[in-house]
Amino acid sequence: MRHFERFACIDWSGATGAFQPGIAVAVCERGGPPALVQSQGQHWSREEVLHWLPEQGDCLIGFDFSASLPFVDAHAFFPGWSESPPDARTLWALVDRIASDEPNLGANRFVDHPEASRYFRRHGGRTGDRFGHGIGRMRVIESAARTAGVTPTSSFNLVGASQVGKASLTAMRLLHQLGGRVPVWPFDPVPESGPLMVELYTSLAARAAGVPKGRSKLRDAQSLDAALAALGDPPHAALARYDDHITDAMIGAAWLRRAAGNEALWHPTALTPSLARTEGWTFGLS
Repeated sequence: MRHFERFACIDWSGATGAFQPGIAVAVCERGGPPALVQSQGQHWSREEVLHWLPEQGDCLIGFDFSASLPFVDAHAFFPGWSESPPDARTLWALVDRIASDEPNLGANRFVDHPEASRYFRRHGGRTGDRFGHGIGRMRVIESAARTAGVTPTSSFNLVGASQVGKASLTAMRLLHQLGGRVPVWPFDPVPESGPLMVELYTSLAARAAGVPKGRSKLRDAQSLDAALAALGDPPHAALARYDDHITDAMIGAAWLRRAAGNEALWHPTALTPSLARTEGWTFGLS
Protein backbone atom coordinates (compact mmCIF):
# COMPACT_ATOMS: atom_id res chain seq x y z
CA MET A 1 0.00 0.00 0.00
CA ARG A 2 1.29 3.47 -0.89
CA HIS A 3 2.52 5.65 2.00
CA PHE A 4 2.30 9.43 1.78
CA GLU A 5 4.30 12.05 3.66
CA ARG A 6 1.73 14.83 3.45
CA PHE A 7 -2.05 15.05 3.36
CA ALA A 8 -4.18 17.90 2.08
CA CYS A 9 -7.86 18.74 1.87
CA ILE A 10 -9.41 21.38 -0.37
CA ASP A 11 -12.87 22.75 0.30
CA TRP A 12 -13.95 23.71 -3.21
CA SER A 13 -16.40 26.28 -4.60
CA GLY A 14 -18.37 26.62 -7.81
CA ALA A 15 -19.42 30.23 -7.21
CA THR A 16 -19.08 32.85 -9.92
CA GLY A 17 -16.05 35.14 -9.73
CA ALA A 18 -12.28 35.24 -9.93
CA PHE A 19 -11.54 34.76 -6.22
CA GLN A 20 -13.45 32.41 -3.96
CA PRO A 21 -13.93 32.91 -0.19
CA GLY A 22 -15.40 29.39 -0.27
CA ILE A 23 -12.09 27.74 -1.23
CA ALA A 24 -9.90 26.67 1.69
CA VAL A 25 -6.73 24.55 1.60
CA ALA A 26 -5.20 22.72 4.57
CA VAL A 27 -2.14 20.44 4.74
CA CYS A 28 -0.77 18.20 7.47
CA GLU A 29 2.46 16.28 7.74
CA ARG A 30 2.75 12.81 9.26
CA GLY A 31 3.10 14.21 12.78
CA GLY A 32 1.33 17.36 13.91
CA PRO A 33 -1.94 19.18 13.33
CA PRO A 34 -3.15 20.46 9.96
CA ALA A 35 -2.19 23.97 8.93
CA LEU A 36 -4.07 26.38 6.72
CA VAL A 37 -2.37 27.16 3.40
CA GLN A 38 -2.71 30.82 2.48
CA SER A 39 -3.37 31.96 -1.07
CA GLN A 40 -1.20 34.56 -2.73
CA GLY A 41 -4.04 37.07 -2.45
CA GLN A 42 -6.89 37.53 -0.01
CA HIS A 43 -8.72 34.49 -1.39
CA TRP A 44 -7.86 31.50 -3.57
CA SER A 45 -8.80 31.40 -7.22
CA ARG A 46 -9.56 28.12 -8.97
CA GLU A 47 -6.64 28.76 -11.33
CA GLU A 48 -4.29 29.21 -8.37
CA VAL A 49 -5.35 25.80 -7.06
CA LEU A 50 -4.77 24.37 -10.55
CA HIS A 51 -1.16 25.56 -10.47
CA TRP A 52 -0.64 24.59 -6.80
CA LEU A 53 -1.64 20.94 -7.18
CA PRO A 54 1.23 19.54 -9.32
CA GLU A 55 3.80 21.11 -6.98
CA GLN A 56 2.78 19.15 -3.87
CA GLY A 57 5.21 16.24 -4.07
CA ASP A 58 4.42 13.13 -2.02
CA CYS A 59 0.95 14.30 -1.01
CA LEU A 60 -2.51 12.72 -0.88
CA ILE A 61 -5.01 15.46 -1.72
CA GLY A 62 -8.72 15.22 -0.92
CA PHE A 63 -11.30 17.33 -2.76
CA ASP A 64 -14.85 17.89 -1.58
CA PHE A 65 -16.60 17.64 -4.95
CA SER A 66 -18.08 15.01 -7.25
CA ALA A 67 -15.51 14.10 -9.88
CA SER A 68 -18.09 12.63 -12.25
CA LEU A 69 -21.81 12.35 -12.99
CA PRO A 70 -24.26 9.43 -12.79
CA PHE A 71 -23.71 6.92 -15.58
CA VAL A 72 -24.71 3.43 -14.44
CA ASP A 73 -28.44 4.08 -13.99
CA ALA A 74 -28.95 5.06 -17.64
CA HIS A 75 -25.78 3.56 -19.20
CA ALA A 76 -24.82 7.13 -20.15
CA PHE A 77 -24.09 10.49 -18.57
CA PHE A 78 -26.53 12.19 -20.93
CA PRO A 79 -28.84 9.53 -22.39
CA GLY A 80 -30.26 10.61 -25.73
CA TRP A 81 -27.48 13.13 -26.51
CA SER A 82 -25.13 12.09 -29.29
CA GLU A 83 -22.18 13.82 -27.56
CA SER A 84 -22.63 11.90 -24.31
CA PRO A 85 -19.09 10.78 -23.32
CA PRO A 86 -18.14 7.13 -22.72
CA ASP A 87 -16.03 7.78 -19.61
CA ALA A 88 -15.16 10.39 -17.01
CA ARG A 89 -12.07 11.80 -18.70
CA THR A 90 -14.05 12.44 -21.88
CA LEU A 91 -16.74 14.06 -19.71
CA TRP A 92 -14.16 16.43 -18.22
CA ALA A 93 -12.99 17.32 -21.72
CA LEU A 94 -16.56 17.97 -22.90
CA VAL A 95 -17.33 20.31 -19.99
CA ASP A 96 -14.06 22.19 -20.49
CA ARG A 97 -14.55 22.49 -24.25
CA ILE A 98 -18.09 23.86 -24.08
CA ALA A 99 -17.17 26.30 -21.28
CA SER A 100 -13.75 27.14 -22.72
CA ASP A 101 -14.48 30.85 -23.24
CA GLU A 102 -15.72 31.30 -19.66
CA PRO A 103 -13.10 32.74 -17.25
CA ASN A 104 -12.15 31.44 -13.79
CA LEU A 105 -12.87 27.79 -14.71
CA GLY A 106 -16.57 28.65 -14.65
CA ALA A 107 -19.11 26.17 -16.00
CA ASN A 108 -22.20 28.29 -16.61
CA ARG A 109 -21.69 27.99 -20.37
CA PHE A 110 -22.00 24.23 -20.02
CA VAL A 111 -25.21 24.16 -17.99
CA ASP A 112 -26.76 26.75 -20.33
CA HIS A 113 -25.80 24.76 -23.44
CA PRO A 114 -28.95 23.92 -25.48
CA GLU A 115 -28.44 20.16 -25.11
CA ALA A 116 -26.67 19.93 -21.75
CA SER A 117 -29.26 22.15 -20.03
CA ARG A 118 -31.93 19.52 -20.67
CA TYR A 119 -30.37 17.32 -17.95
CA PHE A 120 -30.13 19.93 -15.16
CA ARG A 121 -32.45 21.61 -12.67
CA ARG A 122 -31.53 25.29 -12.73
CA HIS A 123 -32.68 28.41 -10.92
CA GLY A 124 -35.87 30.13 -11.94
CA GLY A 125 -37.91 26.93 -12.05
CA ARG A 126 -36.01 25.68 -15.11
CA THR A 127 -35.96 21.90 -14.95
CA GLY A 128 -34.71 20.18 -18.07
CA ASP A 129 -36.98 17.65 -19.73
CA ARG A 130 -34.28 14.99 -19.19
CA PHE A 131 -33.55 15.80 -15.53
CA GLY A 132 -35.62 12.88 -14.32
CA HIS A 133 -37.84 12.75 -11.25
CA GLY A 134 -37.56 13.56 -7.55
CA ILE A 135 -34.12 14.48 -6.26
CA GLY A 136 -32.44 13.63 -9.56
CA ARG A 137 -30.07 10.93 -10.73
CA MET A 138 -27.40 9.66 -8.35
CA ARG A 139 -24.08 7.86 -8.78
CA VAL A 140 -23.69 4.39 -7.30
CA ILE A 141 -21.49 5.72 -4.51
CA GLU A 142 -23.92 8.55 -3.76
CA SER A 143 -26.76 6.11 -3.24
CA ALA A 144 -24.51 3.95 -1.05
CA ALA A 145 -23.36 6.97 0.97
CA ARG A 146 -26.81 7.40 2.47
CA THR A 147 -26.29 4.24 4.51
CA ALA A 148 -23.15 5.85 5.98
CA GLY A 149 -25.03 8.86 7.30
CA VAL A 150 -24.11 11.15 4.40
CA THR A 151 -26.85 12.73 2.30
CA PRO A 152 -25.38 13.76 -1.06
CA THR A 153 -27.45 15.62 -3.63
CA SER A 154 -27.58 14.95 -7.35
CA SER A 155 -24.96 16.83 -9.36
CA PHE A 156 -27.68 17.47 -11.93
CA ASN A 157 -29.48 19.63 -9.34
CA LEU A 158 -28.07 23.17 -9.36
CA VAL A 159 -30.65 24.67 -6.95
CA GLY A 160 -30.44 25.02 -3.16
CA ALA A 161 -27.81 25.54 -0.48
CA SER A 162 -26.73 21.90 -0.49
CA GLN A 163 -26.26 21.55 -4.24
CA VAL A 164 -22.78 20.52 -5.38
CA GLY A 165 -23.36 20.47 -9.13
CA LYS A 166 -21.77 23.84 -9.90
CA ALA A 167 -18.69 23.06 -7.84
CA SER A 168 -18.35 19.65 -9.46
CA LEU A 169 -18.60 21.01 -12.99
CA THR A 170 -15.95 23.68 -12.36
CA ALA A 171 -13.80 20.92 -10.83
CA MET A 172 -14.16 18.86 -14.01
CA ARG A 173 -12.62 21.75 -15.92
CA LEU A 174 -9.72 21.76 -13.44
CA LEU A 175 -9.28 17.99 -13.73
CA HIS A 176 -9.16 18.19 -17.52
CA GLN A 177 -6.68 21.07 -17.51
CA LEU A 178 -4.39 19.18 -15.14
CA GLY A 179 -3.86 16.88 -18.11
CA GLY A 180 -2.83 13.90 -16.00
CA ARG A 181 -0.07 15.78 -14.13
CA VAL A 182 -1.83 14.77 -10.90
CA PRO A 183 -3.45 11.31 -11.02
CA VAL A 184 -7.01 11.01 -9.73
CA TRP A 185 -8.12 7.85 -7.91
CA PRO A 186 -9.85 5.61 -8.99
CA PHE A 187 -9.77 6.86 -12.58
CA ASP A 188 -5.98 6.45 -12.49
CA PRO A 189 -3.85 3.82 -10.74
CA VAL A 190 -2.12 4.92 -7.54
CA PRO A 191 1.36 6.14 -8.57
CA GLU A 192 4.53 5.06 -6.74
CA SER A 193 5.43 8.67 -5.99
CA GLY A 194 4.15 12.21 -6.40
CA PRO A 195 0.74 13.72 -5.61
CA LEU A 196 -2.56 11.86 -5.88
CA MET A 197 -6.08 13.27 -5.72
CA VAL A 198 -9.17 11.61 -4.24
CA GLU A 199 -12.77 12.71 -3.84
CA LEU A 200 -14.00 12.85 -0.25
CA TYR A 201 -16.90 14.07 1.89
CA THR A 202 -15.86 16.59 4.53
CA SER A 203 -19.11 15.71 6.31
CA LEU A 204 -17.87 12.12 6.64
CA ALA A 205 -14.63 13.42 8.16
CA ALA A 206 -16.67 15.53 10.59
CA ARG A 207 -18.64 12.46 11.71
CA ALA A 208 -15.37 10.60 12.32
CA ALA A 209 -14.20 13.59 14.39
CA GLY A 210 -17.23 13.30 16.64
CA VAL A 211 -19.12 16.28 15.22
CA PRO A 212 -22.87 15.51 15.44
CA LYS A 213 -24.86 15.36 12.23
CA GLY A 214 -26.54 18.70 11.60
CA ARG A 215 -23.82 20.62 13.49
CA SER A 216 -20.86 20.01 11.21
CA LYS A 217 -20.26 23.69 10.41
CA LEU A 218 -17.60 24.62 12.97
CA ARG A 219 -16.58 28.28 13.17
CA ASP A 220 -14.36 28.65 16.24
CA ALA A 221 -10.96 27.48 17.50
CA GLN A 222 -12.28 25.50 20.48
CA SER A 223 -14.66 23.38 18.40
CA LEU A 224 -11.96 22.77 15.79
CA ASP A 225 -9.47 21.61 18.44
CA ALA A 226 -12.07 19.25 19.92
CA ALA A 227 -12.65 17.69 16.49
CA LEU A 228 -8.91 17.38 15.84
CA ALA A 229 -8.40 15.75 19.26
CA ALA A 230 -11.03 13.13 18.36
CA LEU A 231 -8.86 12.29 15.33
CA GLY A 232 -5.73 12.04 17.48
CA ASP A 233 -4.28 15.42 16.53
CA PRO A 234 -2.81 18.08 18.84
CA PRO A 235 -4.29 21.61 18.90
CA HIS A 236 -3.81 23.72 15.79
CA ALA A 237 -1.97 27.04 15.54
CA ALA A 238 -4.41 29.90 16.09
CA LEU A 239 -5.86 31.48 12.96
CA ALA A 240 -6.83 35.07 12.23
CA ARG A 241 -10.37 34.00 11.36
CA TYR A 242 -12.56 30.90 11.29
CA ASP A 243 -15.32 29.80 8.99
CA ASP A 244 -16.80 26.45 8.01
CA HIS A 245 -14.73 26.26 4.81
CA ILE A 246 -11.50 26.55 6.80
CA THR A 247 -12.54 24.07 9.50
CA ASP A 248 -13.86 21.61 6.87
CA ALA A 249 -10.49 21.66 5.11
CA MET A 250 -8.50 21.23 8.31
CA ILE A 251 -10.62 18.37 9.67
CA GLY A 252 -10.62 16.79 6.21
CA ALA A 253 -6.80 16.82 6.04
CA ALA A 254 -6.46 15.31 9.52
CA TRP A 255 -9.04 12.61 8.73
CA LEU A 256 -7.41 11.79 5.39
CA ARG A 257 -4.06 11.17 7.11
CA ARG A 258 -5.72 8.57 9.34
CA ALA A 259 -7.96 7.02 6.66
CA ALA A 260 -5.17 6.64 4.08
CA GLY A 261 -3.71 3.72 6.00
CA ASN A 262 -6.92 1.69 5.79
CA GLU A 263 -6.29 -0.83 3.01
CA ALA A 264 -10.02 -1.62 2.63
CA LEU A 265 -10.80 1.98 1.64
CA TRP A 266 -8.53 1.63 -1.40
CA HIS A 267 -10.35 -1.52 -2.55
CA PRO A 268 -14.13 -1.06 -2.14
CA THR A 269 -15.92 -4.30 -2.97
CA ALA A 270 -18.47 -2.54 -5.20
CA LEU A 271 -15.89 -0.56 -7.20
CA THR A 272 -15.77 -2.31 -10.57
CA PRO A 273 -13.41 -1.39 -13.43
CA SER A 274 -16.40 0.08 -15.27
CA LEU A 275 -17.28 2.33 -12.30
CA ALA A 276 -13.65 3.37 -11.99
CA ARG A 277 -13.73 4.63 -15.60
CA THR A 278 -17.13 6.32 -15.51
CA GLU A 279 -18.56 7.38 -12.13
CA GLY A 280 -15.54 7.01 -9.88
CA TRP A 281 -15.78 6.64 -6.11
CA THR A 282 -15.66 8.65 -2.90
CA PHE A 283 -12.65 7.76 -0.75
CA GLY A 284 -13.62 6.69 2.74
CA LEU A 285 -16.64 4.62 1.77
CA SER A 286 -16.07 0.91 1.31
